[in-house]
Amino acid sequence: MAEHTTGTPTGDTAVVIPAYDEAQRISATVEAARSIGGVDLVVVVDDGSTDDTGTAARAAGAVLARHGRNRGKAAAMETGAAVVAAIDVREGREQPRHLLFLDADLERTAAAAAPLIDPVRAGTAAMTIAVLPPQLRAGGGRGFVVRAARDGIARACGFTATQPLSGQRCLTREAFEAALPLAAGFGVETGLTIDLVREGFAVEEVEVELHHRVTGTDFAAQRHRARQYAHVARALAERGAAGALPGAIRGRG
Repeated sequence: MAEHTTGTPTGDTAVVIPAYDEAQRISATVEAARSIGGVDLVVVVDDGSTDDTGTAARAAGAVLARHGRNRGKAAAMETGAAVVAAIDVREGREQPRHLLFLDADLERTAAAAAPLIDPVRAGTAAMTIAVLPPQLRAGGGRGFVVRAARDGIARACGFTATQPLSGQRCLTREAFEAALPLAAGFGVETGLTIDLVREGFAVEEVEVELHHRVTGTDFAAQRHRARQYAHVARALAERGAAGALPGAIRGRG
């Protein structure tokens, strides 16, 4: 359930943050997201957290939606977008808000996501994808899942993604709804890119100074990557491998 007090809309963009057990980071992420120009609504979807993620998000000024159990990133994105749509209707907005999806662990760097909105606002892209710089903290795997997603996307729709698993994306409402239902779990980014390029929507990569927690190399991290790979493989399998179609734009500094 989500709560929101209506008022006069002051912006054109809503931030949606899927979150699972991010109590230590979510407050800073929400506060930074709220500082982005044109953002007048931040929705956090607490995806069955076992900690105080929801309490911290609400205290930081977010509209909170909760899942009673962990349903995965794609489900959280769909819930967050539905909450934004309901608020748009309640406010009587003629144009729906753009949707800026951010990860919960960006903390104060989330404020740097503003350039993702500009091409969507200008109408030159229906979806932007963040290209992040080298991360400040050591860690991560050997890029196996990234390569699998990148190669699969290229085979399926002809778009070569720099960071195919980047969860930091801004979409028009029309583009988001054209991609429904989203690919399950961690396959959501791969599915979004393929589906929108195939439908002829303009997709643009944007370099942004965002930093997040890097997955480590311990057993839990390896298990996470195995699950991530399974979800990406499923998204690719469900979409086959088609030739290149129009809609992809690369490179924006």
